[in-house]
Formats: sequence, C-alpha cells, structure tokens
Amino acid sequence: SRNDFIKCILHVPPSSLITFTVLLIQLSGASGGKILVFPLDGSHWINMKVLIEELHAKGHEVTVVRLSDSWYISEKSPLYTSVTIPSPGGFEQNYFEAFLFRQLEIRLQGRHASSWYKLWSHIQIELLVVQQFSLLHKAMSEVVVQMFEDENLMQSFHEAKYDVVLTDPAVGVGAMLARRLRVPLVFNVRWTIQGEAHLLIAPSPLSYIPFTATELTDKMTFLQRIKNVLSYNFGMYTMSYITEPNYKPVIKKYFGPDVDYSTFFLDADIWLMRNDFVFEFPRPTMPNIIYMGGFQCKPPQPLPADLEEFVQSSGDHGVIMMTLGTLLGKLPQDVAEEIAAAFAQLPQKVVWRYMGQRLANLGNNTLLVNWLPQKDLLGHPKTRVFVTHGGTNGVQEAIYHGVPVVGLPLFFDQPDNLSRIRAKGGAVIVDIAELDRHIFADALKTAIYNSSYKENMQRLSRLSRDQPVKPLDQAVFWIEYVIRHKGARHLQTQSTKMSWFVYNCVDVIAALMAVVLLVTFTCISIVRLLWRIILVGKKVKHE
Repeated sequence: SRNDFIKCILHVPPSSLITFTVLLIQLSGASGGKILVFPLDGSHWINMKVLIEELHAKGHEVTVVRLSDSWYISEKSPLYTSVTIPSPGGFEQNYFEAFLFRQLEIRLQGRHASSWYKLWSHIQIELLVVQQFSLLHKAMSEVVVQMFEDENLMQSFHEAKYDVVLTDPAVGVGAMLARRLRVPLVFNVRWTIQGEAHLLIAPSPLSYIPFTATELTDKMTFLQRIKNVLSYNFGMYTMSYITEPNYKPVIKKYFGPDVDYSTFFLDADIWLMRNDFVFEFPRPTMPNIIYMGGFQCKPPQPLPADLEEFVQSSGDHGVIMMTLGTLLGKLPQDVAEEIAAAFAQLPQKVVWRYMGQRLANLGNNTLLVNWLPQKDLLGHPKTRVFVTHGGTNGVQEAIYHGVPVVGLPLFFDQPDNLSRIRAKGGAVIVDIAELDRHIFADALKTAIYNSSYKENMQRLSRLSRDQPVKPLDQAVFWIEYVIRHKGARHLQTQSTKMSWFVYNCVDVIAALMAVVLLVTFTCISIVRLLWRIILVGKKVKHE
C-alpha cells in the first residue's frame, strides 16, 4: 500500500536513498533521441567522436554514416551503429597523405629562392589544393546520388524517424540528407563548404574581421585592409568554384530548380562552433551559434609508466613535446634532420611523434614514438613547450593546459590558427621553408625561457576554463534542445534567406536616391518655371 511504501522509504538508510534517487534520475533521462551523424574523416572525426561519446553516455541512440574508404571511423563501435556506404569519399589514407606531402615538397623547393619563384610555388600549391578539393567534393556529391538512389537505404532512414542530423558542413552530404529526411539539422562546425562559418551567417565587416589565411588581426592598417578585402573576394570565389559545380546539379535534381543553392547549407538549426572568444577575435555573432571551444579538452590522466619515467628524467629542464597531428607522421628527411639537430642542442628531454626513417642527428635526449597521449602530456607539469602544426584541436588543448607553442604551420587553416595564438602572445611561429637547426633552436629557447609566453598561455587557460557551463555540456544541451523542440527555427536569422542585394538594402538605397532625385528634379523644374514666369511678366510690363 501507499503507507507501507512510505514507511519503507523512511527506513531506508540515507546513502541507499541517494543511490536510489540517482538511479531514478538516470532512468528518467534514458529515453534519449535518435541521432543520425554524417561526419568528416581525419582530425574532424576526432572531435565529432567526443560529441558521440557524450551523447551515447546520455542515452541517445546514434547512427553514423561512414564511407568505405574511412580510415578513422570504425565500422563497429559500442558508441554507435554504423551504416557503410560502399563508395570512396576522397579520404583514402595513403592518397591523402601523398597529397599533403606533395604540398610540403613544393613549399620546400622554394627555399632560398627568389621572390618570383616563391610566388610561383604559392600558386602551384593553390592549384593543387583546388584540384584535390574539387575531387573531394565531386566524390561527396556522388555519395549523395548513391544514397538517394538507394531506395532501401532511404526507406530505412525514413522509418528510423531520426530526431536530428548532426554533421560537419565541411562537406555537403549531411545538410542534403537532413533536408531529404525533413529532420532538424545541427552543425559541428568551424569550416563549411563555403568557408569559415561566421562569414556565411554573421555580419563580418572586413575592416576588422580578418579573412582566413591572411594571418591578420582585428587591428589592420589601410594596406592590410586592402589585402583582407582582396583575399576575401578571391577566397570566396575559389570556394564557390570548387563546390558549386559538384553540388548544384544534385540539388537541382533532388530538390528542384527553385532551391537557392546559396542558402541550402545555411539551414542548420544550431551551429556548434569549435572555437570561442578566448581564441577568436571579438566579432558579431548570431543567436543560433553556440561556442564550444575546447570541448574536447579534459584534465590529464597518468602517463604510461615508461613515458612517465622518461619525462621525470628531464629534471628541472622539463620536456618538449612535438607532434604534427593525425595527417602527417613524417617530414622530408633533410628537414627532420635539422629539427633533430636543434633538439639535440637543448637540455630538455623531447617526446616526438615521428614515423619516418631513422635520424642521424637524433640526440640522446629525444624519444621518437608512433603515438603519444597528447592531452595527458600537455597537462603534465614538466611539459615546457608544444611544437605543433597548428591544428584546431591541438591549439585548443595547448590553451586549455596553458602550454606555450612553437608553430610549424603546414596546410589549410594552420597558419591562421597559429597567428591568433601569436597575436595573444603565446606562440613563436617558424616557416618550415626557412627552417634550419639554428632558427628552430632559437624559437624553442624563446618560448621556453621568455616567461611572457607561459604567462600569456596560462592567462588564456584561466579564461577558457572560467565558464558557467562546460563547453561539452553546452554542446550536448543544445543538441537535446533541438530534439525536444523539433528544431530551433526561432533562432535562425532571416538574413540567410536574403540576396546580397536585399541584405545590404541596395534596393532601399536605390529607391531613396530615386525619391531624392525626383524631388530635386521637381524642385528645379518648379524654380525654372517660376523664373520663366517672372521673366515673361517683366517683359510684358516693360512693353
């Protein structure tokens, strides 16, 4: 009976009652949503997986669409159910690594060359990037066609009744899939197929918003603003040139000729932005942009015993950590030899993720590994500096742990990421095309022995940690918000549905100017008419 139940509860020990309450709360939240994920492979998958882990822990049912040539996205996982599309998406590991290595070779060929040759090297790299990403987006558009033409697959997606599609908009497949299924859309975003996300949906005055790859800050001179405007127009044209020929025909075929391509990839309910204003320069934003910079960062765990022993052997000098991310495990032999020689000059111990040939200049203080626990090593009290290529994940983790950076930017957004840390006083950047053992050793010594670098990074660390809600919890809340409310259309701005003509009020300005001209013309006409009447009156009176 009810009274007996109450008596039983009253006689339960407090500790057991707390446990019972926690279990009830967990059970009440166990009825999670159904989430369809279309990720991007490589380093983008690493941070998407962090979201998937947390969503799975919250009781949500996650399905991941992967391609047959995925090299990081496993087909079998306790975190999700996978759907494998038997089609390559342009991310075959060896081919992509060869593409990156070719870029690096072109840059290094320009060492000690004339300015004209360096310009030609830059043009070669740009052409190579355009070619590679055109192939990537062509492959992705073919994936869309293959999926949409597979009636059984699409029927299974419809029958699953997903609550939300979570995708990385660096490719266009996820946005198209969400529209086809008529399901709310959430972006895990920094880059889209049309460039940096802010530039697409938020007001972005080029007077103080630096365009990607310019390495400018929000304080620009007149000449820098000229560079910024030109870079913006060239960059946006290039992105359109790469993507539109591949996706436009698909949109026209499956969604109709009246669908505006320019707004198709702006239709997300929530944009989970993988940065924040500790890293980014202050700028206008939108209500459906949710900042989760450093969401993948966690307190360090103990190192493996052998690695901990090596780190402790560094004494008061501490440790230098070097890794160039998931996409590049080695460097050209001559560059690697110069780096090894620079490390050998220093009293610090070095942990270097390197998978190339054995190095002749390798010092006794340097440990080469195929893998290293980046987060745990960054959080170790003996780590003095982080040598990185400047990927978003690594930069955010360096900020979180307050570790100074020596940057070797190689591709894509890496120079831009590192330039932001340099602008905030936390990084020394070395051009790999100019690198030798002396330049690299000087950069390391500057970052280690100039206390301002550590102080600035620790200040950024305090700012990044001082938040009312953890970034990962914030991200998961807004995904669940979209599930609960079946979208977040009330947060979307109307600007994404406007043409540039209407957005900039060109029609209004033209109409107002027409009115002013009409009034001016009318007034002049009246004055001229009155003047003629006066002149005629005087003439008649005189006669």
